Amino acid sequence: MEALIQLGIFTFLLLAGFVFGRRAEKKHYRSIFEREDRFRHIVVTNEKVPSPEFIQHDFTMVAGNVVISVDYFKVVSAGLRSLVGGRISAYESLLDRARREALLRMQEQAHARGAQTVINTKFETSRVSGNAGQGIGSMEVLAYGTALIPSRA
Repeated sequence: MEALIQLGIFTFLLLAGFVFGRRAEKKHYRSIFEREDRFRHIVVTNEKVPSPEFIQHDFTMVAGNVVISVDYFKVVSAGLRSLVGGRISAYESLLDRARREALLRMQEQAHARGAQTVINTKFETSRVSGNAGQGIGSMEVLAYGTALIPSRA
């Protein structure tokens, strides 16, 4: 009887993680799409040296970071996938959202400073916490670069 109760709790948590995690992910993606359209005019590149038309621009460092946690369903599905190997698509969407969100936050900072372009863009990724050392619990992505701002002079 106790095993049946534990199985019911596990199934409930798995289903709740799937439903609420999927809902939160869709809401976050809608926000990302909207803000990507809003900041599409800010060019972001990994070029180290600005092109000649930007030589007279002022510059400053801009950054954006985000910490995103994984839901219970993704933890379980990734654990099952790790038994047989292959892509862990549950974590791929987590990484995609985190990178895009960090990049958007960097673009928002560049926009607030009047920048037209961000060069030498880099990403740093780290695991912030795990579930008792078993995989990803939440992760941080930092995007940073050099914002090129038209000179006021």
